[in-house]
Amino acid sequence: MKQINLLIFILFTTIFTAQENTYVSGSFDSNSQILQDDSGLNFNAPNDNFRSNNYFQLDFQNGKILYGVQFESYLPSALLGYSDVFSDNSEIAQYYLKYQNEKNEITIGSFYEQFGNGLIFRAWEDRQLGINNSIMGVNYKYYPSDNLEFSIIHGKQRVGFDFSNSVISGLNSDYNLNKLLKSEKLDISVGLGFVNRYQNLDAGFNEPKNVSVLGGRFNMFYEKFYFNLEVAKKNSDVLANENTILSQRKYDGTALQLDVGYSRKGLGINTSFRRLENFNFYSDKLAEGNIYNQQTVSFTPALTKQQDYLLTNIYVYNAQPRLTINNLEKRAGEIGVQNDIFYTFDKESLLGKFKTKLALNFSYWGSLNTTFNEDQSYETSFGGSNERYYRDFNLEIKNRWNRKTSSTITLLNLSIDKGVSQGGPVGVQGFINAKVGVVEINRIDQKNRNNRFVVQHLWTKEDKKNWLGFVYELGISNNINLFLSDIWNYGNDNDIHYYNLGGSFSKGATRVGFNYGRQRGGLICVGGVCRFVPESNGFNLNLSHSF
Repeated sequence: MKQINLLIFILFTTIFTAQENTYVSGSFDSNSQILQDDSGLNFNAPNDNFRSNNYFQLDFQNGKILYGVQFESYLPSALLGYSDVFSDNSEIAQYYLKYQNEKNEITIGSFYEQFGNGLIFRAWEDRQLGINNSIMGVNYKYYPSDNLEFSIIHGKQRVGFDFSNSVISGLNSDYNLNKLLKSEKLDISVGLGFVNRYQNLDAGFNEPKNVSVLGGRFNMFYEKFYFNLEVAKKNSDVLANENTILSQRKYDGTALQLDVGYSRKGLGINTSFRRLENFNFYSDKLAEGNIYNQQTVSFTPALTKQQDYLLTNIYVYNAQPRLTINNLEKRAGEIGVQNDIFYTFDKESLLGKFKTKLALNFSYWGSLNTTFNEDQSYETSFGGSNERYYRDFNLEIKNRWNRKTSSTITLLNLSIDKGVSQGGPVGVQGFINAKVGVVEINRIDQKNRNNRFVVQHLWTKEDKKNWLGFVYELGISNNINLFLSDIWNYGNDNDIHYYNLGGSFSKGATRVGFNYGRQRGGLICVGGVCRFVPESNGFNLNLSHSF
C-alpha cells in the first residue's frame, strides 16, 4: 500500500512540476562521523565505524497547491546514539500534497501538527535528537471566520521508515474572543482538543483498544500581563514498559500547566507550573519507556533553563511524567515550577557604561505526593512533592563594556537525582549537588575578528567530581569560524580530557562544519527534550544547503 501511494504521488508531482508558475524550494542536510578506538574512554569503535544521516527535501508550490517529498539515508548505520529503526535504510521517507484557500487547508500524506502547547498532541521533527513523529494520513483545517479554527487529523505515526500499528485521530478548535470583547487591551482565546489512539494489540491483558486524551486551553493577555492554562485528561489504559505489559490494572492520567507573566520595558517575569500524573502517551503502548523518544504523541519537555555552556549541560533535567511501579521504584509523575526574571539596567549604571542585562532563574521538580498500595493501586494529592527530582538556581549577568568588548557571567547551583541524570531508577541512588561558574568574554580585535573566550568550572563531591573547561572561538570573517575546546574531568581515578577542535565555513545558504574530538556521554537536550548518547571519539562532518 505504501508503494502504491508513493507511485501515485510521484505521478502527480511529475504532472504538476512540468507546469508553469511552479516554485521549487528545498534543502539538503548531511551529518557524518568516523569513529575510532579510544582507550582513555574505554571506547571500541564498531565495525561500521563510518556512519551518516542524510536528508534531502523538495517542496513545490503551484498556486493554491503545495506538495513535497523528503528522502532520507542512514548508511551504513545511523549516527551513534540514534535509534536502530533508521539504520541501514535509504529511501523516500515522507511525501505530502496540500491544498489551501482562504477558509480551507487539507493535507494528504505526511504532516506535522500541534494542539495547543502540544500537551495532548505534537507531531514534529528534530534531526539533532533523532525525532520524527510525523503522521501519514489526512490533516484538514477549516477557518469559518478570522477568529475561529477547526482541525481534524487521522492517520498512522511514523516509526523509522514504517508506521505504528495504531491509528491516531484527533479534533482541535481554537476561538479568539477579541471581536466579541471589543477591547484593545484584553485578548482572550480558548481551545479544545481531543486525540484518540486505536490499537488492536490483542496481548491477552484485556487492554482497551481505544485510549483518548481530552484537553482544554484558556489564554489571556491584558496589557503587560499574560495568563495561560491548559488541562488534560487521559482515559484508563494498562501500564507498559519497553515492550511488556505489566498488569491488567488500568490507570488514567491527568496534566495541568499554568503560565503567568508580566513584561514592560527593561523587566520581564515569567512563571510556569506543571503537574503531570501518568501522562505519557504513545502511538504504541508497548513503546513506553524507550530511550529514543520514538512514537510519542504527547509533548512534555523539561521546564528548566536551557543552558548554553559545556559544563552547565552536564547535569540536566529530563521530565518524569510516567507512572512506574516495580520493585526498585514507585512514582506517579512530576510536579514543579520554573521562574524567570529578566531586568535591563539603564545606561551608565554601576555595572557598565552600556545597558547591563540581569537574568535570574529558579526551578524545582519533584515526585507527586503518592501512597502506593499492595494491589498496585495508589492515591495521590494534587499538590505537594514526595521526593525531589531536581532543583536549580541560575544567575546570568551580560555586560557590554565598550563597542568591542562584552562579557557574560553565569552562576549555577543545582541538585539532581542520580537516576534522572543517568537514566537509572529514580529515588534510590542519592543526589548529585553541583555548582558551576562560567565567564565568557567576546572581543573584536584590530582586524575586526571576533574572539570568544569561555572559562568554566564545575564543583561537585559526587559522581565524577570536578570539571574544568575552556572554549576559544575565532571568527575570521562572516564566513569562517574556528574553535578549540576542552573539558577536563579531574579529581577522580579517571582523569579525562574531552577535547574538540573544528570550524565552519558558510556562504549564502550553504554551510560546512567539521570537528574532531571526544564526545562526553550522557544526556543531550534540545528545547527540554533529551536523548542519551554514549561516549565516543572521532571525526564529524556537517553539510547543509537550502535553496
